[in-house]
Amino acid sequence: MVNNSYLCSQIVHEIMNSTAILLLHCPDRLGIITEITKFITDNNGNIVYLDQYVDEVDHMFFMRVEWDLKDFLIPEDKIGEYIDTLYSRRYDMRFRLYFGNVKPRMAIFVSKMSHCLYDLLARYKAGELNVEIPCIVSNHEDLRYVAEQFGIPYYVWSIKKDWSNKQEVEQAEMQMLRDLKVNFIVLARYMQIISDEMIEAFPSRIINIHHSFLPAFIGAKPYHQAYERGVKIIGATSHYVTAELDAGPIIEQDVVRITHKDTPDSLVLKGKDLEKIVLSRAVKKHVERKVLTYKNKTIIFS
Repeated sequence: MVNNSYLCSQIVHEIMNSTAILLLHCPDRLGIITEITKFITDNNGNIVYLDQYVDEVDHMFFMRVEWDLKDFLIPEDKIGEYIDTLYSRRYDMRFRLYFGNVKPRMAIFVSKMSHCLYDLLARYKAGELNVEIPCIVSNHEDLRYVAEQFGIPYYVWSIKKDWSNKQEVEQAEMQMLRDLKVNFIVLARYMQIISDEMIEAFPSRIINIHHSFLPAFIGAKPYHQAYERGVKIIGATSHYVTAELDAGPIIEQDVVRITHKDTPDSLVLKGKDLEKIVLSRAVKKHVERKVLTYKNKTIIFS
């Protein structure tokens, strides 16, 4: 007997994987949406998603469009060339093109705290994150057992307290990431500062979780800072890493209310629940190609 539910899920999976996703931004002017959609439909592309936004302050146009490639006339490896030739100079356009059948390869960096790592791996195993995870990287052995539970290779490079081997460690890490064809990095409470060289190698492709509602309480021990300040809400922020500490484009934030009865320890416990949720939301948006960075902000498409 044919399992109709299984067949339906397979059909949906195939449709999702046979799409192209175009993210673009350029100075706002008349006719951009018409030109892009005409290009797609004239080449037998069926548009399955379109969202756009105009920044009225900077007069910039942003768009995300996704279309079915089943009957598309242009080969996948030529689509980017066509878009570049037809529209880049004409509209002063910057764009990125992705394909639904290509899973991003995500490396997770951790130290000793397991809550964010467990949450990401659980969502990955449940099929919520359409990624491949070729490695987990750490500066401690503590979480190797977690990686082994999920069958993911775990690599440790210890960094000395005086940072005398930090450059050597990062060079080795970056070589491994290149060898494994890693597309982006998630810092799941990785308690090390990333060098400018690694940030430049992964621009807008290193996602961090900061245990504070930025820009408040940057740096170390933000929950203790929040306790001393007597705030009534605490938060968590997931952002892209830039050279300036905790100041990169923000992808996702959330908060939880607290009271005068809370202690620094209870704030940490409440914050951990928030951190893993906020980080996973940010990673999901990045994986689904729904984040576009502009200056030090992000445009998040629905």
